Amino acid sequence: MHRSWLLTASMLLTAIAVLPVSAADGPSGLVVIDRQVGTGAIARNDAQVELNYTGWLYDENAKDHHGAKIDSSYDHGQTITFTLGEGKVIPGWERGIKGMRAGGKRTLLIPPKLGYGGRSVGKVVPPNASLVFDIELVSVH
Repeated sequence: MHRSWLLTASMLLTAIAVLPVSAADGPSGLVVIDRQVGTGAIARNDAQVELNYTGWLYDENAKDHHGAKIDSSYDHGQTITFTLGEGKVIPGWERGIKGMRAGGKRTLLIPPKLGYGGRSVGKVVPPNASLVFDIELVSVH
């Protein structure tokens, strides 16, 4: 019964988290959508996390807002590992991965202020771009 309540609460929170996405230029704040809740260790500050990801430019009119693909660990054939809370990744990842359980899958809709801001990243990410990342948390140490 307790687990059922948690799943219902998680689905409700997921539904609530999707509400801010309405502007054509992307979300105004970080939007976290749990696609699959993991059962492993919880990602916390100072934990080393290993994950797979695929990132896209936010597109209001595309399915799941997945516009042009910008990068993917799957394309590189290897996971990425970093310590959460050290500021080595964009703030949207720092905030959006925290609290995930290993084995979980999550989509992050990230506004420019939590992404790359006014900076461009090569020819792939323009300044002030909203981003979408699908994250699969492989492990937490």
